Amino acid sequence: MAATDEVKAIEELMESQELIIGQLRKVIIGQDEVINQMLMALFAGGHCLVEGVPGLAKTLMIKTLAQILNLSFKRIQFTPDLMPADIIGTDVLEEDRTTGHRSIRFIQGPIFGNILLADEINRTPPKTQAALLEAMQEHHVTAGGTEYNLPEPFFVLATQNPIEQEGTYPLPEAQLDRFMFKIVIDYPEEEEEVNIVTSTTGAEEPELETALSGEAIVSLHQIVRRVPAADNVVQYAVKLARATRPKEKDVPEFIQQWVRWGAGPRAGQYLILGAKARAILKGRYNASCEDVRSVAPSVLRHRVLTNFHAEAEGIDTDAVIEQLLETVQEPSAKM
Repeated sequence: MAATDEVKAIEELMESQELIIGQLRKVIIGQDEVINQMLMALFAGGHCLVEGVPGLAKTLMIKTLAQILNLSFKRIQFTPDLMPADIIGTDVLEEDRTTGHRSIRFIQGPIFGNILLADEINRTPPKTQAALLEAMQEHHVTAGGTEYNLPEPFFVLATQNPIEQEGTYPLPEAQLDRFMFKIVIDYPEEEEEVNIVTSTTGAEEPELETALSGEAIVSLHQIVRRVPAADNVVQYAVKLARATRPKEKDVPEFIQQWVRWGAGPRAGQYLILGAKARAILKGRYNASCEDVRSVAPSVLRHRVLTNFHAEAEGIDTDAVIEQLLETVQEPSAKM
């Protein structure tokens, strides 16, 4: 794609972003940062893990986004008895009653959609979690020895309930690493909550307009990757990721004191991809260290594991990341 075409595509994206957010505002009140992060992940080709208590409009938000983008939306409520075939699909034997001929046909599961809401992913056993996460990585599933491609774009938003942990199967660190962002949704402000109650207890149904298309979003994945990031921006992302590892040389003392396990190389990749997506959503044509800092909490919070000392002192991962961003200095830009 020529440079002028990319500039035009980014300008169109800016117009579409305003329309998308405007349409979401008809249904969703507040949660500005959550919406922005979801759009960044969608346009960068990543997936999101969302943590929040029930009733914060997670399902409504993603369903409305799918409607605005004219994409197919599927929802899976994860339960302890859910099996991989329940989400992927299965082969069935069919018989033609007129000829008696039998054939095997694959029936697609709910994973075959553009936008998939995986509700309470930590409530299902590891076998089913792994089936979903493999599909997220490969964008295809295999059944009966046959490979089936998933529709593009394919965006997964998986939720976790931070309150009830009994009878759950926490995602292993290697599987958490497949999510680009971990987004934490908090309670709304009092004024926002008043507006939510008012708008959701009336009879009016907002009419939504369509913005962008599946093909446009797929092309945006490549445009995001072509956004330039200067050497010092890439170095800053790598420095942040490496500074979370307690066994690395010259890491801050608080990392050695509070962190049991740090982020891997994929963190640096997602820091840069997130920074590039944020840059074009802000109408800029190159990623900056500011963009890296902005996406760092969502990229790192599920990749940095605190130890017993941090828990004893009441230090959570977000506090570690906040102190890390204050400590790690940006590399100087080369002239």
